[in-house]
Amino acid sequence: MKKQTFQRTKTLFNLTLVAFSVILSSQQSFAQTEEPVKEKEVKEKDKKDSGKIDASDKSTAAIKYRRSSLHTMIMEDDKLPKKDIILNTFLNAEFPDKYNDHTIGEKSFNVSKYLVLADTTSSKITEEDYIPAINKYFEEAKVANKIVAKWFNRKENGAFDMNLIQERGMYDASAQDVQIASSSSRGDAALADAGEELLPNTFVVVSYSKFVSNEVAALAAKTTAIATAQAIKVAALKEVAIKAAEAAYEKARHGYSVWTTAYLYELNWNDSTSAVFYQNYWMDDNSVDPAKKEAFDNSNLFKMNLIGYQKTSALISGLGKNADSEVNIIKNATLKSIDAVYAKLQRKFEKFRTKTPLVSADPLAAKIGMKEGLEKGDKYEVLEQNVGADGKVIYKRKGVITVEKEKIMDNRYRKGQEPLDEEGNPMKPENDFEYTTFKGGKGYYAGMLIRQIN
Repeated sequence: MKKQTFQRTKTLFNLTLVAFSVILSSQQSFAQTEEPVKEKEVKEKDKKDSGKIDASDKSTAAIKYRRSSLHTMIMEDDKLPKKDIILNTFLNAEFPDKYNDHTIGEKSFNVSKYLVLADTTSSKITEEDYIPAINKYFEEAKVANKIVAKWFNRKENGAFDMNLIQERGMYDASAQDVQIASSSSRGDAALADAGEELLPNTFVVVSYSKFVSNEVAALAAKTTAIATAQAIKVAALKEVAIKAAEAAYEKARHGYSVWTTAYLYELNWNDSTSAVFYQNYWMDDNSVDPAKKEAFDNSNLFKMNLIGYQKTSALISGLGKNADSEVNIIKNATLKSIDAVYAKLQRKFEKFRTKTPLVSADPLAAKIGMKEGLEKGDKYEVLEQNVGADGKVIYKRKGVITVEKEKIMDNRYRKGQEPLDEEGNPMKPENDFEYTTFKGGKGYYAGMLIRQIN
C-alpha cells in the first residue's frame, strides 16, 4: 500500500515538473502574441538577422533536464615533446558544459607504468595498445568504485546518501521533492526514477595528446606522390606532377600538429549491480558498519566498459616569435584538438550524445555550434519530456530539425581566449552569433530538448 501511494505521489510530482516547464514556455509564447503584429514582425526579423537572443529567450536556457555525467582524464607520457604545456592545458581547460561534472579527483596518470609491452618506444605503440593500460589503471585505482562513491555522496565513515542523485535527477524543484526523496530510508524514490537513468549514463573519457612535427608526414606524402609521378609516361605531365608534389611538401612540412586520441568508457550499472550494492554495501549515517565500508573499498563489483575511441588533430602552422606566443599557440591547438575529438565521440557513439534545450522557437535555435562540430545539414531529433505510466520521465520524439546553412554559431573560443596567428595576434571568430538556427517542422517551443541523430 505504501509503495502504491509513493508511486502515485512520484507520478504526480513528475507530471507537475513537466507541466511546469510547459507552462513557463506557454507564458512566454502568450506574452509574444500580445505584441502588435507589425511590431512583432519587425522584432522577429531583426532577431533572426542578428543572431542574438532577447531576454525572454535567455531564461529558457535554465530549464532542467537530465544530463549524462562525465569524468575526464589524460595520459601522461614523459617522452613526448611539449608535454608540460599539453598537460597544463588539459588540466586547466573548461569542463564540457553539456555534461554533469563527475570529477573524482585524479585527472591524469603516467601511462608508461601501465603499458604491458616489451618495447615501449612511442612510435611503435598503436591506439589499441593503450586500452589494456587504461584498463589496468582503472582496476588498480578503483576508478569505478570512486565513481559510484561520488554518486552516493560517500563519507569518510563509508555512509551513503541520495543528495547528488536527487539534485541531478531534478528532485529539487520544490518542497514536494524533499518529501518524496525521504519517503524511504535510502531514497528509493530518487533511485527508482533518476538513478536508473543517471548512473548508467556515467562516462569517463581518457585522452592521449601528442605534439608532432608535420615534417615526417609531409615527407612520406611527398615520397609516395613522386613515386606515383615517376610512373607517368608523358615527360611533361611527369614533370608537372613532381613539381606539384614538391610544392605540396614545402607547404605542409612547416609547423606542427597536436594529435588527440580519446577513449570513451561507461560505468557498468544495471539491475544486478544495483541489487548487490544495496544488499552488501549500502549504509547511511544511522547504520554505519566498518565491515561494509571495507567490503566496498575492496569490491571488484564495479567496472568501466570501453565503448570505443576516436582521434583527431589540430594543425599549428607556426610557433610565433617568442616563448609566450609559442605556449599560447600550442595551448589553443590542444584545446581545438580536444574539442574536435569530443565532437567525434558524440557523432560516433549515440549513447554519448548530449541533449540541448531549444532557446527559441522562432527562429528554432540552440546554443551549440562549431565547438560541438556542427555542420550544415546535421539532423537533430526534438524531444519532449513526458511521464510514463510507471511515473518515470521519458523523452518522446516530436520531430526532426536540420542545421541551417551559414547559421552556425562560432563558439570555439571565449572572448579573450581566441587562437593566435603566426604573429601572435588574436584571430577573429567567423561570426558573433549567440546561437545556431535550425529548420524543419512546427509546434516546437523553447525548452524542448534536441539530440543529434546523424
